[in-house]
Formats: sequence, C-alpha cells, structure tokens
Amino acid sequence: MTDATLAAPPREDAALARGLGLADATMLVVGSMIGSGIFIVSAESSRLVGAPGWLLMAWALAGVMTITGALCCAELAAMMPRAGGQYVFLREAYGPATAFLFGWALLLVIQTGTIAAVAVAFANFLGVLVPWISGARYLVPPVVIGRYALSLSTQQLVAIASILVLTWANTRGLRTGKLIQNTLTVAKTSALLGLVVVGLTIGWNARSAAFASSWWNPAANGWSAAAAQPGLLVGGGVALALLLGKAMVGPLFAQSAWNNVTFAGGEVRDPRRNLPRALLIGCGIVVGLYLLANVAYVVTLSLPEIQSAPQNRVATAAMRVALGDSGTVLMAVAIVVATFGCNNGLILAGARVSYAMAGDGLFFERVGRLNAKRVPAAALVVQGVWASLLVLPRSALRDAATGAITFGNVYTQLLEYIVPADLVMYAAMVLAVVVLRRRAPDAARPYRTLGYPLTPAVYVALALLLVADLAWLAPATSGIGYLIVATGIPAYALWRRRVRRSPAARRRAA
Repeated sequence: MTDATLAAPPREDAALARGLGLADATMLVVGSMIGSGIFIVSAESSRLVGAPGWLLMAWALAGVMTITGALCCAELAAMMPRAGGQYVFLREAYGPATAFLFGWALLLVIQTGTIAAVAVAFANFLGVLVPWISGARYLVPPVVIGRYALSLSTQQLVAIASILVLTWANTRGLRTGKLIQNTLTVAKTSALLGLVVVGLTIGWNARSAAFASSWWNPAANGWSAAAAQPGLLVGGGVALALLLGKAMVGPLFAQSAWNNVTFAGGEVRDPRRNLPRALLIGCGIVVGLYLLANVAYVVTLSLPEIQSAPQNRVATAAMRVALGDSGTVLMAVAIVVATFGCNNGLILAGARVSYAMAGDGLFFERVGRLNAKRVPAAALVVQGVWASLLVLPRSALRDAATGAITFGNVYTQLLEYIVPADLVMYAAMVLAVVVLRRRAPDAARPYRTLGYPLTPAVYVALALLLVADLAWLAPATSGIGYLIVATGIPAYALWRRRVRRSPAARRRAA
C-alpha cells in the first residue's frame, strides 16, 4: 500500500452518482441510528444497574464511544471516500482477509440481522394501530424443528414486505432512496424531540425515579447483583462495574450504524469535506437526543415503571403517564416512522459493502455491477432477500413442566452473539487511524482526528474493556459470535480460489 493507493479512488466508484450533499449524508447518519432501540433498551439497562444515575452513565459512556469512534472514522472517511467505507479502511490497514471477515459478518448477520430486527419492530408497533398485524396471527403456523421453528405470522409478513418495498425503492436510484431517508429522518427526529420536550415538561413529577430513588446506590432501590445477573461470583462495586458494562450493550446497539454513511462514501459530493462533517454533526445530534430522552424517562417514570415497562416499551410508558392513552398511539406512530426510516438507511448503505467486496473479486461478480440508475441493484436484492429470510426462523423454548413452547426470533439471538465481535471490528477501524499514520504518514488527510492519540486510545480502551466484560458475563454468547465471524475464513479461502480476480479488480490493477 502506498500514499497513492490511499489518494486515488477505485475506477468503479466513478460510475456511482455523487448525489448526497452534506444535509443528505447527515440525514443518513441520523436516520440509520434512530430506530426502535432508544424507545425500549433502557428497561433492560435499568434492571442491570438498578439506579437512574447508573442508567444515564451507561448511555453517557456509550455516547463517548460513539463520538470518539466517529472522530476517528472521520479521518479515514476523508482519506478514502469510497464505496464500502469501513470495509475499505480495514482492507488498506490490515489487508483483504480482515476486510472480508468484516464484510462477511455484515452481510451474514450484522446488517441483515439488524434490518430484520428493525422490520419486525416496525410491524410490531404498526400492530398497535392495525390489530390484524400480530405475531400470534399465523398464516403458516410454527413448524418446530428441535429448538427452532419456521413460521409466517401477519407480523412477519408485514416485516418482510417492508424490507422488500424499501429494497425495491432503493433500486430506483439514489434520489429516491435519499428522498425517503430525508423525509422520514426529519419526521422521526422531530418525534424524538417531542418525546424529550413532553417528558421534561408535562411528564415531570415528584414520584419519578429522579426524585424517589437513590441515584447512585442501587441497593437502596432494592437491587442486587445476584438478581440482575444470576450466577455472578463477585459482588459490591466489582459486580456493579461489570453489570454497567453489560448495561451499555443496549445503548451501543441503539447508537450503532453511525458508520453506515461511510459505506456510501462513493456517492457523497465533496466527500473529503462532507463525510467528516456528516459523521460529527449526525452523531452529536443523536447522542444528545438519546441522553435527553433518558433524562425524560427518569423524571417521568418511577424506577420500577422503567424496569417493568410492558414489552420494555419505556417511551410508550412515559408518554402514557404524560398524555394518557393518546400518548400510546402517538408513540406507536413515532416508532413506526422511526423504524421504517431506519431500515431505509440500513438498506441503502449496507448493500455498498457487498458491492465493494465484489469489486475486489471476493463476492459474486454480478453484485459488483450497477444498474441503469447507477446503484448496486444486485447487491440490494441479495441483502434484501437474506434479511427477509432471517425474519422467518424462530427459536422454540419448551417448558419442561408444562410442555408449552415460547417462540423467539433467531435474528435476536444472532445479534446478541455478534455484538462482541462487532465491537472488535469497530476497534480495529479506530486503530486503523494509528496504523495508517505510521504506514502512510504522507497521505493526504483533509481531516485529522481531534485529540489524537487520546481519542483512539479512549475508544479502544473502552471497547476492549467491554469485550472482556461480556466474555466474563456471557462467555457462550461471545464465543458463538466469534465463531460466526470465523465462518468467513473458509469462505474467504473459497473466494480467493474460485475467483482470483474479478474483471472489476483487474480494471483497478490496470
């Protein structure tokens, strides 16, 4: 790798339409981040830490990771504004094998599993408005196969339909995709801001967690480490620190996908200027709104109400307290808009990674082609079909006493498995800033990471502590996640053997 390699975009990127301005790119950052997570994950986090102060701390630390990660990612995005984004950064810093493992995990679970999860959340909340849409109303009843099952409920059908509609819309061209993204991002950001304003004004009350619970002493609130994490062998401050790390998983998931704008780096106008700005503005907006939303929760709801919110819908519970039954409907509408818009951003951006992989000869050649609208339609279709298939499998847990079966969602398990491995990939991207500064010190850097080298050190330190924490608290979950990523090793060997170099890659080398 040379400085020239970093400076020159690959030739196939020239065919992409640079139709995203600063506002569009910022909307892609914000819209990809705001989904259903902010409205539900605080329930589980509050159960793990048992006090409003520690709940806000979990969100604040997740916000620190998001901002420091974005500061580092911005330098790489300005250096290499190409289709594939993080995939390209990892390839240039560590070689094609590491980049392939990232792209493989993204297509296999991370992006597609997230799309499936957000689509089902969309259908779930749409079911509040349209009762026909239900996870218990089956078109094809569950067919149990061991610990798993296949089914098609009306909820699953609507989720799949939403994925396919958005996939089709994005094959119609970048202008269509960004119009949907911008419209829905403005709507859901306004809705989230409305939740904050209502919670901090109308919802404010003396019996809420902010006034009726200890902020920093979970034991005074009836919390115990043994109840929060059965089988935990340590207690006191050590247990609280470990569980604080686990409590960050939900907030981190809610703040994930900020890197998606880099996947579409080949379609951003004046990218060396606009990509860093979009990352920093977008992440700043979302992190700020998320912190304020959680403040709204703790001044509106009591701690038990946050912890035991029906189906973890903390935002809905807060709006019900503030506005009555109408708050439930308003919140359902807000989450329907938020999840639909979030999935549009995930679908738009995610396909650009498999498109970049195909350009390197590491995926089907057809996936590396653009359609007449200058978008990677084949990559969009592959991603959409696989994400739709992930909606169908269910986990099937049989009660030993009664024989009753409780059905879950396989993609939910897959996402839990992949979080530690995903954190490692994020940390590797942040470390790429350090690697490339040493390997290519003279490469053009239109933006340089603010606070370097402290900024990447903070991110990597927090990420590694969290990875170790999850390995301690949930070793089986973490191990399975790493095994899922490891399936990319034989897949990489297969692609290298089968297609030494695709035509697109040969054109790059010419």
